[in-house]
Amino acid sequence: MTLPNPDAKPNRDAAPIQREGRSISLKATAAITVVITALMTVLSMAFGGFGAQDAQTQGSYQLTLPIVMHLGTALPALFLGPVVLLRRKGDATHKMMGRVWVALMLTTAVSSAFIRSPGSGIAGTGFSFIHIFTIWTLVNAPLGVWMARQGRIRAHRGAMTGLYIGLVIAGAFTFIPGRLLGNLVFA
Repeated sequence: MTLPNPDAKPNRDAAPIQREGRSISLKATAAITVVITALMTVLSMAFGGFGAQDAQTQGSYQLTLPIVMHLGTALPALFLGPVVLLRRKGDATHKMMGRVWVALMLTTAVSSAFIRSPGSGIAGTGFSFIHIFTIWTLVNAPLGVWMARQGRIRAHRGAMTGLYIGLVIAGAFTFIPGRLLGNLVFA
């Protein structure tokens, strides 16, 4: 049995532990984002939207199905995220909890496409600037999973950490007075 030499210099010619596959180009990411945005717009317009501000009727609060789904998946994702990010990586538990977290995030993003106020928002589409995070999630959650499967762990970690930070920031914007949660909490 040979013991490793602690004074030996690392072999720079050795294959890296992480393999870096081809990355998706910026043009492909932009195209995917445009397609998802168009699909969200068509679906939301077809169903009339369920704006958080419009859910408030004469002092009472009407929680529509998309809003309930959104809250019902965003809150568990908010609490599960740090557990997945801070615990040991790569084992079966991490993978299972990560899959649950990604499913929660994707469901949160899809449900947010149906929470809009027709006639308001960006150029009257009913979508607000917070919906940019919807597109970001729909593109980057699957991309982050793909990166992990390709062995691009650093990129995977960055994508998932960015998604969690975005979730926290988007969640903070929901407590602005005049929005449904802001009015429920601060009224």
